[in-house]
Amino acid sequence: MGTPSTPGPPGRGLARPPAVRLDARKVVLAGTALWFLGFVVLLPFWSWLGRHDHRVWLWTCLAGGVLGLLGYLLMAKHRREGRTL
Repeated sequence: MGTPSTPGPPGRGLARPPAVRLDARKVVLAGTALWFLGFVVLLPFWSWLGRHDHRVWLWTCLAGGVLGLLGYLLMAKHRREGRTL
């Protein structure tokens, strides 16, 4: 029997599954869009969020959208410079 860190018969490693290729730009764009959507959805509740000390939700969504946009721009720069596919 194998050790807890290497399940299976002794001396046999686990076969690695093939790598999954995906377009990270689409993932980043989708996530960024969802953060901005959350900001827009919460915006009409500005006063309610303030009264209940939850306005940080609004700023979290905005920060997520801005950071996602910056990440996308950085990925585009790396792609232009030939650092990624």
